[in-house]
Amino acid sequence: MTEYTLADDLSLALALAADADLISLDRFTALDLEVTTKPDRTPVTDADKAVERGIRAGIAAARPGDSILGEEFGEAGNSRRQWIIDPIDGTSNFLRGVPIWGTLIALAIDGVPQVGVVSSPALGKRWWAATGHGAFAQAHGAEPHPISVSKVSSLESASISYNSLSGWDQAGRLDAAVALTRATWRSRAIGDMWAYMLLAEGALDVVGEFDLQPYDLAALIPIVCEAGGSFTSVEGEVGPWHGSALATNGVLHDEVLNFLNSH
Repeated sequence: MTEYTLADDLSLALALAADADLISLDRFTALDLEVTTKPDRTPVTDADKAVERGIRAGIAAARPGDSILGEEFGEAGNSRRQWIIDPIDGTSNFLRGVPIWGTLIALAIDGVPQVGVVSSPALGKRWWAATGHGAFAQAHGAEPHPISVSKVSSLESASISYNSLSGWDQAGRLDAAVALTRATWRSRAIGDMWAYMLLAEGALDVVGEFDLQPYDLAALIPIVCEAGGSFTSVEGEVGPWHGSALATNGVLHDEVLNFLNSH
């Protein structure tokens, strides 16, 4: 079996994201966009399906021995190398014409996300990382640049995104979320992948939410961690497998974990 480096895998993920952007951006604000409802009552568009098909085809051609987990078409293969795909994170925004959405592509090895790419063509920006290779961002037409989290060290000076109060409420953690907003300098519900990318760039200090799947999180983890941050579930578990997320600049992580789990 061919041995691929993480740099090789990152190059593939970036190429897949570039191709995905052509598909998704062509369908964004299209008058004939097809929207249906999945069994879990979440929306799916023809663009979600087309993007995932394209990414799966690219992986099958370039890494035929790898397995895949995607939001729209499930799991295939049983390799220790698993590509995890969210073709359009923020479908609700996408179908309403809100530009906060993006394609998420990750590679997990033995269950640990090692490569992550987040591409948001409507925002004109892309972010990526691989373990040991740093985290980077690139705006359309500009050169790539390294990114890093903030150095804010006090909760009262922190800027946070809770993403969805209803999600915290459904998880029985609304009181904790409200208490956290009162304890911090600034709170917003920015939502979806963009909040985590803002954290990786140092513009936010804490991001947390519930009701998540592995494909919502896997690509975000390497980017946040390579930018110097920390990423766990709200209960402190590592990896994208636990249904919630707490990302911080690292300095604040233990304090926020303790705060949320003591309220």
